[in-house]
Amino acid sequence: MSELYSANPVMFKNNPLGFILSILLIPAFGIGIIILLYWYLQTKASKLSVTEHDILYEKGLLSKERSEVGITGVRTVTVRQSFFNRIFGVGAIDIYTAGDDPEISVKGLPDPNRVRELIKTRQNGG
Repeated sequence: MSELYSANPVMFKNNPLGFILSILLIPAFGIGIIILLYWYLQTKASKLSVTEHDILYEKGLLSKERSEVGITGVRTVTVRQSFFNRIFGVGAIDIYTAGDDPEISVKGLPDPNRVRELIKTRQNGG
Protein backbone atom coordinates (compact mmCIF):
# COMPACT_ATOMS: atom_id res chain seq x y z
CA MET A 1 0.00 0.00 0.00
CA SER A 2 1.79 3.12 -1.19
CA GLU A 3 1.29 6.56 0.31
CA LEU A 4 0.06 9.12 -2.18
CA TYR A 5 0.24 12.00 0.33
CA SER A 6 1.72 12.25 3.80
CA ALA A 7 2.24 15.49 5.71
CA ASN A 8 2.33 17.11 9.11
CA PRO A 9 0.81 20.55 9.66
CA VAL A 10 3.35 23.31 9.03
CA MET A 11 4.40 26.10 11.39
CA PHE A 12 5.49 29.26 9.61
CA LYS A 13 3.28 29.02 6.52
CA ASN A 14 0.19 28.28 8.60
CA ASN A 15 0.59 31.27 10.93
CA PRO A 16 3.41 33.60 9.81
CA LEU A 17 2.43 36.42 12.18
CA GLY A 18 2.39 34.08 15.19
CA PHE A 19 5.77 32.69 14.16
CA ILE A 20 7.32 36.15 13.87
CA LEU A 21 5.80 37.18 17.21
CA SER A 22 7.29 34.07 18.84
CA ILE A 23 10.72 34.91 17.41
CA LEU A 24 10.42 38.46 18.79
CA LEU A 25 9.51 37.07 22.24
CA ILE A 26 12.72 35.01 22.51
CA PRO A 27 14.63 37.84 24.26
CA ALA A 28 11.75 38.18 26.77
CA PHE A 29 12.88 35.47 29.23
CA GLY A 30 12.85 32.83 26.49
CA ILE A 31 9.05 32.84 26.21
CA GLY A 32 9.33 32.68 22.43
CA ILE A 33 11.41 29.49 22.61
CA ILE A 34 8.81 27.83 24.82
CA ILE A 35 6.00 28.86 22.43
CA LEU A 36 7.95 27.63 19.39
CA LEU A 37 8.85 24.31 21.08
CA TYR A 38 5.22 23.70 22.09
CA TRP A 39 4.01 24.63 18.59
CA TYR A 40 6.63 22.39 16.96
CA LEU A 41 5.61 19.40 19.09
CA GLN A 42 1.95 20.00 18.22
CA THR A 43 2.69 19.98 14.50
CA LYS A 44 4.85 16.86 14.69
CA ALA A 45 2.17 15.09 16.73
CA SER A 46 -0.33 15.23 13.84
CA LYS A 47 -0.04 13.52 10.48
CA LEU A 48 -2.43 12.95 7.59
CA SER A 49 -1.73 10.17 5.10
CA VAL A 50 -3.65 9.25 1.96
CA THR A 51 -3.10 5.84 0.39
CA GLU A 52 -4.80 4.23 -2.57
CA HIS A 53 -7.73 3.03 -0.45
CA ASP A 54 -7.62 4.81 2.93
CA ILE A 55 -7.15 8.13 4.69
CA LEU A 56 -5.31 7.91 8.02
CA TYR A 57 -5.04 10.72 10.57
CA GLU A 58 -2.75 10.21 13.56
CA LYS A 59 -2.60 12.59 16.49
CA GLY A 60 -0.55 12.55 19.69
CA LEU A 61 3.01 12.10 20.94
CA LEU A 62 2.82 9.93 24.05
CA SER A 63 -0.65 8.56 23.51
CA LYS A 64 -1.91 8.11 19.96
CA GLU A 65 -5.32 8.67 18.45
CA ARG A 66 -5.86 7.24 14.96
CA SER A 67 -8.77 7.80 12.61
CA GLU A 68 -9.01 5.76 9.45
CA VAL A 69 -11.57 6.32 6.70
CA GLY A 70 -11.97 4.36 3.49
CA ILE A 71 -11.83 6.60 0.45
CA THR A 72 -15.01 5.04 -0.94
CA GLY A 73 -16.86 6.13 2.22
CA VAL A 74 -15.98 9.82 1.87
CA ARG A 75 -19.02 11.96 1.12
CA THR A 76 -17.52 15.46 1.16
CA VAL A 77 -14.06 17.05 1.41
CA THR A 78 -13.93 20.70 2.43
CA VAL A 79 -10.80 22.86 2.09
CA ARG A 80 -10.64 26.17 3.98
CA GLN A 81 -7.94 28.73 3.17
CA SER A 82 -7.59 32.33 4.29
CA PHE A 83 -5.87 34.87 2.07
CA PHE A 84 -2.50 34.26 3.76
CA ASN A 85 -3.06 30.48 3.65
CA ARG A 86 -3.56 30.67 -0.12
CA ILE A 87 -0.39 32.73 -0.54
CA PHE A 88 1.65 30.17 1.43
CA GLY A 89 -0.10 27.09 0.00
CA VAL A 90 -1.57 25.72 3.24
CA GLY A 91 -5.07 25.25 4.60
CA ALA A 92 -7.49 23.28 6.71
CA ILE A 93 -9.24 20.18 5.46
CA ASP A 94 -12.42 18.51 6.72
CA ILE A 95 -13.37 15.01 5.57
CA TYR A 96 -17.02 13.98 5.98
CA THR A 97 -18.40 10.47 5.67
CA ALA A 98 -21.88 10.53 7.19
CA GLY A 99 -23.54 13.06 9.46
CA ASP A 100 -22.91 16.75 9.97
CA ASP A 101 -19.55 16.57 11.78
CA PRO A 102 -16.30 15.80 9.95
CA GLU A 103 -14.64 12.44 10.62
CA ILE A 104 -11.22 14.03 10.11
CA SER A 105 -10.37 17.72 10.53
CA VAL A 106 -6.79 18.98 10.15
CA LYS A 107 -5.49 22.56 10.10
CA GLY A 108 -2.29 23.84 8.53
CA LEU A 109 -1.67 21.14 5.93
CA PRO A 110 0.56 21.92 2.97
CA ASP A 111 -1.21 21.70 -0.40
CA PRO A 112 -4.71 20.80 0.90
CA ASN A 113 -6.25 20.94 -2.58
CA ARG A 114 -3.97 18.08 -3.60
CA VAL A 115 -5.52 15.96 -0.85
CA ARG A 116 -9.01 16.80 -2.13
CA GLU A 117 -8.02 15.94 -5.71
CA LEU A 118 -6.38 12.64 -4.66
CA ILE A 119 -9.54 11.60 -2.85
CA LYS A 120 -11.78 12.57 -5.78
CA THR A 121 -9.55 10.72 -8.24
CA ARG A 122 -9.49 7.55 -6.08
CA GLN A 123 -13.27 7.65 -5.67
CA ASN A 124 -13.72 7.76 -9.41
CA GLY A 125 -11.52 4.70 -9.84
CA GLY A 126 -8.33 6.53 -10.85
